Amino acid sequence: MDALITHFRRGRNTQHSSQMLIMVPNTATRAAAQKLVGKVVVWESPSKKQIKGVVLAPHGNKGIVRAKFETGMPGQAIASKVTVQ
Repeated sequence: MDALITHFRRGRNTQHSSQMLIMVPNTATRAAAQKLVGKVVVWESPSKKQIKGVVLAPHGNKGIVRAKFETGMPGQAIASKVTVQ
């Protein structure tokens, strides 16, 4: 299924470049997002390079999940599509 990267995981003074917040369609609650934990996430760059990650946990109560990728993600990944397998 396709999903959308919304932003980096960040705090007030820090930014975790290998962790992204992902909005998955048809998941509007924390319980629905909890079912996605452990699934593989794949982002394809414009040069067709694939970066893989894993869904770690829900983020908040509106169905957004947090995923950790194997390398730091570029800023151009924000607002792009990923595949959740």
